[in-house]
Amino acid sequence: MPFYKSADLKKITLSHHSPGEYQPIAGELMKAGVVTFRRGTGSKPHWHEKEEQLVYVLEGKRYLRVGEEERVIEPGDIVHIPRGALHAGRTLGEKAVMYVVKSPAGEGGLGEDIHYPPDAAEIAAHLDEMARKLSANA
Repeated sequence: MPFYKSADLKKITLSHHSPGEYQPIAGELMKAGVVTFRRGTGSKPHWHEKEEQLVYVLEGKRYLRVGEEERVIEPGDIVHIPRGALHAGRTLGEKAVMYVVKSPAGEGGLGEDIHYPPDAAEIAAHLDEMARKLSANA
């Protein structure tokens, strides 16, 4: 089916590694979804061995780390996350909504091919602290 309505797509909770939700669409070679994270939430630091990812911010702001770079992303920003790049983020404000595309399609879920670094807790604590500081200054 080539046409979809966002309102008709099933919402799935990303409980495996982050407290968000997404509405997936899978094709032959790629998968995509509208992903929503609520205030203060975000993914655990992780990487994808076989998947690359594009993120287009539709609504809200997030503090995001990709590799060694960190910054605030907001509506209109596009982020490319190469295969193997460590990434994680925290939502600033009430919520952040993003359109995420990954390739290859795999089984069609956005929560596949996830690997965690040994220092994930330290990275997460740093991101939490940065999100607190940025939210306090907003």
